[in-house]
Amino acid sequence: MRYKQSEYLHWAKTCSRARFNLATSGVGSFPLRELPVDYARLELHGDNSYGYAPLQRAIASHAGVDADCVVEAAGTSMANHLAMAAILEPGDQVLMEEPVYGPILDAARYLEADIRRFPRRAEDAFAIDPEEVRRAVTPRTRLIVLTNLHNPSSVLTPEPALRRIGELAADAGALVLVDEVYLDAVYDHTPATALNYGPQFVVTNSLTKVYGVSGLRCGWILAAPELAWKMRRLNDLYGSLPAHPAELLSVAAFEHLALLRDRARRVVEADRAVLTAFLDRHPEIAAARTDFGTTCFMRLPGGDADSFLDRLRAERETSAVPGRFFEMPDHMRIGMGVNSEMFAEGLRRLEMMLAAG
Repeated sequence: MRYKQSEYLHWAKTCSRARFNLATSGVGSFPLRELPVDYARLELHGDNSYGYAPLQRAIASHAGVDADCVVEAAGTSMANHLAMAAILEPGDQVLMEEPVYGPILDAARYLEADIRRFPRRAEDAFAIDPEEVRRAVTPRTRLIVLTNLHNPSSVLTPEPALRRIGELAADAGALVLVDEVYLDAVYDHTPATALNYGPQFVVTNSLTKVYGVSGLRCGWILAAPELAWKMRRLNDLYGSLPAHPAELLSVAAFEHLALLRDRARRVVEADRAVLTAFLDRHPEIAAARTDFGTTCFMRLPGGDADSFLDRLRAERETSAVPGRFFEMPDHMRIGMGVNSEMFAEGLRRLEMMLAAG
């Protein structure tokens, strides 16, 4: 029987909320009233046969690719599912990073893929070693899956490593799926999308994590035109048409993307300064420190993160994501970029819980 659920998303929807919420994964919501748009021009219906043309052009311009490479999707999770469903047949072999964002692994299980893993080791600050990928590739490999920035650690995979992984995939007749939903949180010298590194790359992304407009569900896939068309046709099975008002607002968001990004950046960078000071005070907590991203993955002393986080939520009204959802139960993930006062107080309460033992 196919795997038909996501334990992480169930937890996120039912157990993550707390007065001091460090369990967030993206930046705080951008106020709709502050988006410069003429709301009198919103319409319920519009022309979207296989993509709303103004939105296709906006995504293509943002990514620096041709519009025929763009496939609209309802957020990055749906983009990942649609991309894998278009590429894989049941039993096809998929190489996937470990630790990995749980819903990507869940989707591959649902599609009945034969899943193999390559490690991103904590002692190496979760960096990808292309040699680990090479050792995991077999003649049966159809797809290599990774996140960049890495979810949960926010570690960046540099261009040379991605190009090497692309070479390994091409030699095996495979593709590389790169989830880039956090990549724009590299605020300075933002890397180009991996689609530029060769036709074997497929990229997923959205406005949901870095820009504060998650409610628009504006996601997309970038792929070679022939594969992109296959994905558009497959998407007929999942949803006839997207909500047109969300498409119009997404176009408006792209027109003012710098405004959205700069607002979020101020909060993220203020939170990162507080987090850095916290980690400096607690050398017993291991974490891959980065200068970008909205999440931090840290190992707790004692090894039982679930029990600790249950107590943190019950006794200190503070939540964080258990590392078991990323296959590392001695870790937890915290999120930045929502509210700096709330974030600082959440860390203070975490510190109190650590002191209590």
